Amino acid sequence: MAETELTLLLTRPKQQAGDWLARLAALGVATNSLPLIEIVATDGAAARAAWDLLPTAALALFVSPNAVANFFAERPPASSWPAQTLAACVGPGSARALAEAGVPAALIVQPPADSPSLDSEHLWPLLSGRAWAGRRVLMLRGDGGREWLADRLREQGASPEFFSVYQRRCPQLTPAEQGLLAQALAAPARHVWLFSSAEAIGYLQALAPAGHDWRAAQCIATHARIAARARELGVGHVVLARPDARAVAEAVGVIAGRPLQSFSL
Repeated sequence: MAETELTLLLTRPKQQAGDWLARLAALGVATNSLPLIEIVATDGAAARAAWDLLPTAALALFVSPNAVANFFAERPPASSWPAQTLAACVGPGSARALAEAGVPAALIVQPPADSPSLDSEHLWPLLSGRAWAGRRVLMLRGDGGREWLADRLREQGASPEFFSVYQRRCPQLTPAEQGLLAQALAAPARHVWLFSSAEAIGYLQALAPAGHDWRAAQCIATHARIAARARELGVGHVVLARPDARAVAEAVGVIAGRPLQSFSL
């Protein structure tokens, strides 16, 4: 396969773009940020209510770094993380955010770094062996998420309670972002989308011209469900990769025809 120069389009929210851009740049991947989800803070009432209940909870589950940031933005003065409360998440970005917020490392539960996928299904084995009957679980999220995990906890007798500490919506693109979108749609062979959310794919479809033909587009999806959504859109070339910078860089290499060993830290 002939080598192709590609620009990776990072579609994560702006709040998460900086770290990803730096990691991908260190791996030599040309990347532009084109956020396809806008994160909007709520009035903080839900986060404050969750803080009030935190000392009585056995587990607080965070769906994303945005959930961590918006929850801790409402942290009461002089409060500390309860010693009996676990903090669970599925991704390393959320785990780093929890640690930076002061949650002890011993209380942070996340899938192993070498898990085939970083999702609820690979988090659950780390939680399933614990006694959950009658115990409170706080689900910190946006407009939804982690219902499957909440169902498993409920089956074990836990009482999940949901708190929307931020909102997600279709972004209002800046003129520069609109130009980048137009370039990507006009030259699909020179761009590769990085999708870490099926919702972002839906927003991309809404932002693109009606009836756009996606068969020449190519993307990297960080979960099988996201890959399936990309195929539903009609994306012609879909590659599945773990949600970490090295795996994404290797996937870009596969699409571009570069040997994987060309990427090094």
